[in-house]
Amino acid sequence: MSLGAYQKTQKITENPRETEYRLFGQVTHALIGVRGVDRNDKRVIDALDWNRRMWTVLATDCGSEGNGLNDKLRAQIISLSIWVSRHSSEVMRGADDVEPLIDINTTIMEGLRSVAAT
Repeated sequence: MSLGAYQKTQKITENPRETEYRLFGQVTHALIGVRGVDRNDKRVIDALDWNRRMWTVLATDCGSEGNGLNDKLRAQIISLSIWVSRHSSEVMRGADDVEPLIDINTTIMEGLRSVAAT
Protein backbone atom coordinates (compact mmCIF):
# COMPACT_ATOMS: atom_id res chain seq x y z
CA MET A 1 0.00 0.00 0.00
CA SER A 2 1.41 3.43 -0.87
CA LEU A 3 2.05 5.99 1.85
CA GLY A 4 -0.64 8.28 0.42
CA ALA A 5 -3.24 5.53 0.48
CA TYR A 6 -2.27 4.62 4.04
CA GLN A 7 -2.56 8.24 5.20
CA LYS A 8 -5.95 8.60 3.49
CA THR A 9 -7.23 5.42 5.15
CA GLN A 10 -5.88 6.58 8.50
CA LYS A 11 -7.71 9.91 8.20
CA ILE A 12 -10.95 8.14 7.40
CA THR A 13 -10.80 5.68 10.29
CA GLU A 14 -9.45 7.94 13.07
CA ASN A 15 -11.42 10.65 14.77
CA PRO A 16 -9.51 13.73 16.02
CA ARG A 17 -9.29 12.45 19.61
CA GLU A 18 -7.80 9.15 18.41
CA THR A 19 -5.27 11.05 16.32
CA GLU A 20 -4.32 13.22 19.30
CA TYR A 21 -4.05 10.13 21.50
CA ARG A 22 -1.80 8.40 18.97
CA LEU A 23 0.46 11.48 18.69
CA PHE A 24 0.71 11.82 22.47
CA GLY A 25 1.59 8.13 22.62
CA GLN A 26 4.37 8.48 20.08
CA VAL A 27 5.86 11.56 21.71
CA THR A 28 5.57 10.11 25.20
CA HIS A 29 7.23 6.89 24.02
CA ALA A 30 10.14 8.99 22.76
CA LEU A 31 10.41 10.71 26.16
CA ILE A 32 10.30 7.37 27.99
CA GLY A 33 13.07 6.13 25.71
CA VAL A 34 15.44 8.85 26.91
CA ARG A 35 14.98 8.38 30.66
CA GLY A 36 18.41 8.38 32.23
CA VAL A 37 20.17 9.21 28.95
CA ASP A 38 22.76 12.01 29.04
CA ARG A 39 21.01 15.30 28.34
CA ASN A 40 23.50 16.15 25.60
CA ASP A 41 22.51 13.05 23.63
CA LYS A 42 20.75 13.97 20.38
CA ARG A 43 17.88 11.60 21.23
CA VAL A 44 17.10 13.61 24.37
CA ILE A 45 17.13 16.89 22.49
CA ASP A 46 14.98 15.44 19.70
CA ALA A 47 12.41 13.99 22.12
CA LEU A 48 12.19 17.23 24.09
CA ASP A 49 11.88 19.26 20.90
CA TRP A 50 9.15 17.00 19.51
CA ASN A 51 7.21 17.25 22.77
CA ARG A 52 7.62 21.04 22.92
CA ARG A 53 6.52 21.44 19.29
CA MET A 54 3.44 19.29 19.90
CA TRP A 55 2.45 21.39 22.90
CA THR A 56 3.10 24.61 20.96
CA VAL A 57 0.74 23.46 18.21
CA LEU A 58 -1.90 22.60 20.82
CA ALA A 59 -1.55 26.03 22.43
CA THR A 60 -1.70 27.78 19.06
CA ASP A 61 -4.85 25.86 18.20
CA CYS A 62 -6.39 26.75 21.56
CA GLY A 63 -5.64 30.42 20.93
CA SER A 64 -7.35 30.47 17.55
CA GLU A 65 -10.90 31.49 16.80
CA GLY A 66 -13.21 28.62 16.09
CA ASN A 67 -11.64 26.27 18.60
CA GLY A 68 -14.51 24.22 20.01
CA LEU A 69 -13.13 23.79 23.52
CA ASN A 70 -14.48 25.90 26.35
CA ASP A 71 -12.44 28.91 27.44
CA LYS A 72 -11.28 27.37 30.73
CA LEU A 73 -9.92 24.23 29.07
CA ARG A 74 -8.25 26.27 26.34
CA ALA A 75 -6.53 28.42 28.96
CA GLN A 76 -5.38 25.32 30.87
CA ILE A 77 -3.87 23.79 27.73
CA ILE A 78 -2.08 27.05 26.91
CA SER A 79 -0.77 27.20 30.49
CA LEU A 80 0.45 23.60 30.28
CA SER A 81 2.19 24.39 27.00
CA ILE A 82 4.08 27.25 28.64
CA TRP A 83 5.05 24.98 31.54
CA VAL A 84 6.20 22.22 29.15
CA SER A 85 8.42 24.70 27.32
CA ARG A 86 9.99 25.95 30.55
CA HIS A 87 10.45 22.48 32.00
CA SER A 88 12.01 21.24 28.75
CA SER A 89 14.59 24.02 29.05
CA GLU A 90 15.31 22.89 32.63
CA VAL A 91 15.85 19.33 31.42
CA MET A 92 18.20 20.52 28.68
CA ARG A 93 20.21 22.45 31.28
CA GLY A 94 20.40 19.35 33.48
CA ALA A 95 18.37 20.98 36.28
CA ASP A 96 15.49 18.48 36.06
CA ASP A 97 14.46 15.26 34.33
CA VAL A 98 11.86 14.17 31.79
CA GLU A 99 9.59 12.36 34.25
CA PRO A 100 7.17 15.28 34.84
CA LEU A 101 6.77 15.69 31.06
CA ILE A 102 5.95 11.99 30.76
CA ASP A 103 3.46 12.33 33.62
CA ILE A 104 1.66 15.29 32.02
CA ASN A 105 1.43 13.55 28.64
CA THR A 106 0.19 10.34 30.25
CA THR A 107 -2.51 12.25 32.12
CA ILE A 108 -3.65 13.92 28.90
CA MET A 109 -3.72 10.54 27.18
CA GLU A 110 -5.93 9.14 29.93
CA GLY A 111 -8.33 12.03 29.40
CA LEU A 112 -8.35 11.55 25.64
CA ARG A 113 -8.97 7.84 26.08
CA SER A 114 -11.94 8.44 28.38
CA VAL A 115 -13.45 11.03 26.00
CA ALA A 116 -13.04 8.67 23.03
CA ALA A 117 -14.66 5.83 24.99
CA THR A 118 -17.86 7.80 25.60
